[in-house]
Amino acid sequence: MGAGLPKQYLTLDGRTLAEHTLQRLLAFAPLEAVVVAVCDEDPWWPTLPVAGHPRVQAVTGGASRAHSVRAGVARALQLGGEQAWVLVHDMARPLLRLSDIQRLLEQCGPQGAILASPVVDTIKQADADARIAATLDRRHIWRALTPQLFPARALLEALQDDPDSLTDEASAMERQGWKPALVAGHGDNIKITVPEDLALARFYLSQQQETWS
Repeated sequence: MGAGLPKQYLTLDGRTLAEHTLQRLLAFAPLEAVVVAVCDEDPWWPTLPVAGHPRVQAVTGGASRAHSVRAGVARALQLGGEQAWVLVHDMARPLLRLSDIQRLLEQCGPQGAILASPVVDTIKQADADARIAATLDRRHIWRALTPQLFPARALLEALQDDPDSLTDEASAMERQGWKPALVAGHGDNIKITVPEDLALARFYLSQQQETWS
């Protein structure tokens, strides 16, 4: 992002991305707790009012996404027991709709599920010289979003296998032979990655009109 602070603390319409994201998760009543992975030296997290919410707990994150998720899942197991399920969500996705969380729960099978978006563009596969090697059938290609929903114990064990190579939780489960369901989510569930994403998020936020439906 080129900013002087982690992107989850950038401001969107007067509140940090972290506050937007957590507000939506906390608004979904079936979630018993929200576990946030933060750095021990993080000076911004303790200043947020939501950090003191009774359903929010912080754990020390790790050097990679997978290490941070493992820490959060381990705490979820402590809180919910061996039968607990966990939703893993990116803090930099502040526009998650409650209806998408509900749909994810309703369509999740025994091997878990993730929110995803069918690809509408034509997708090209490149060779080592950045030349087109093939045109892929977009009917079978989806963009992975979050949340991603899995049994906590199974996910924790899956994340122990070469965690630094993982880019999402479904990848870890796939390596264990699982076939998570793909659940279509809204396209405005964007991840803030580059500066122009903030302007797009501001537009989507205005369109949602705080209904999050």
